[in-house]
Amino acid sequence: MKEFLTKDFLLNTKTARVLYHEAAEKCPIIDYHCHLSPREIYEDIRYDNITQVWLGGDHYKWRLMRSAGVPEKYITGDATDREKFQKYAEVLGKAIGNPLHHWSHLELRRFFGYEGILNKDTAEEVWQCANAKLQSEGYTSRGLIRMSNVDTICTTDDPVDSLEWHEKLAADKTFPVTVLPAWRPDKAMNLEKETYPDYLAQLRKAAGMKIDSFAALIRALKNRLDFFASHGCKLSDHALNYVMYAPATEAEVETIFAKRMDGMMPTAAEEAAFKYAFMTAMAAEYARRGWVMQLHYGCRRDNNPNMFRAMGPDTGFDCVDNFAPSAQTAAFLGALEESGKLPKTILYSLNTNDNAAIDTILGCFQNDTAVGRIQHGSAWWFNDHFDGMSDQLKSLASLGYLAGFVGMLTDSRSFLSYPRHEYFRRILCRIFGEWVEEGFYPEDLDTLKEIVADISYYNAERYFGFDKKKI
Repeated sequence: MKEFLTKDFLLNTKTARVLYHEAAEKCPIIDYHCHLSPREIYEDIRYDNITQVWLGGDHYKWRLMRSAGVPEKYITGDATDREKFQKYAEVLGKAIGNPLHHWSHLELRRFFGYEGILNKDTAEEVWQCANAKLQSEGYTSRGLIRMSNVDTICTTDDPVDSLEWHEKLAADKTFPVTVLPAWRPDKAMNLEKETYPDYLAQLRKAAGMKIDSFAALIRALKNRLDFFASHGCKLSDHALNYVMYAPATEAEVETIFAKRMDGMMPTAAEEAAFKYAFMTAMAAEYARRGWVMQLHYGCRRDNNPNMFRAMGPDTGFDCVDNFAPSAQTAAFLGALEESGKLPKTILYSLNTNDNAAIDTILGCFQNDTAVGRIQHGSAWWFNDHFDGMSDQLKSLASLGYLAGFVGMLTDSRSFLSYPRHEYFRRILCRIFGEWVEEGFYPEDLDTLKEIVADISYYNAERYFGFDKKKI
């Protein structure tokens, strides 16, 4: 029987151990998609206890606790931080097979030096250990980032954001990590939302111009794109139900926009046409600027109406959607390619059934402008576990060029989430080790180490081309 979570965790062959410890382990991290707060990074916040840094805002953990029958009082309610931690410990101790069991214990080891197991009986011991560490030198938001060997972070930012905290971070020579904004214009696209007119008022103010037509909307967004570019932004991110292909004339799109400005909601067909026009316009701008376009799709959000009304979005009530037509994704990219306006693009589907579709779509649009010009994004959200990561890596290897993959991201709101990169790298090395041991690939360790280091770090560095902070 193997011991739990040793230094060779998941590394089940000699080759895997060599690749991880000699190629992957010491690579820096480029976290090109996350939801960390730039303000919290700049202010170098310190948490009072582990509940605040571990459970606050983490809907992964909230879902697990709800599944185990924990009352909401101990999840997002008015229970004390110690009581909430106790409930999480009780649930985690029995969370066999759930990635949170691995992630949580990796985080306890890497940040707090705790080598034991968290459960109902050890909760007090872990509480005391972690909280003492959190009050010691270096255990602030910046300190946790430094401990994780992170050199670049891309946050997720709305077009109306002032980016003031990014400006302050860029000017701060005491912090060597590059923190850049990433453009997330979903609110400018989602005209079916009740809040859409209110959002346009915010955008109008930020851009300093009237928005009385679809053309004016795009001009306002170009204004904000220029502003984001001046702050080092080089990538966008879009949350879509699916990638739409619904061409319409300029006049038809203007009519849809005008109808919405008159207070009328669009039909499903009108919504699709508007969003297609919006995405086409944005993609053209990204291509012109040399940005990367990220498309996250295959999620059905806010499924529990009662909890959505009580708590709002991003609180743990989303699910995998089974409707993501690959024909429309391919047609959308094809239309952009035909017009010379297809940017470097990363496709993420929340549904693992889409892996093969994505990997065959990639091959239709690759060329010599970039290695892996169109990428199959890292196993995302409900898929960033052992099987999900393994399936994504094997599908990309089978149908594409895994050596050109840009690797892992955290997609997290927590400063303790960076061991997810370690988890991913261990799984990557495990797969490579098994292929070598089974004779599927030669024991060419020099080449294998290069591939592992590239996927862990260097491919992302080349692909995004971030301007790194100079101290």
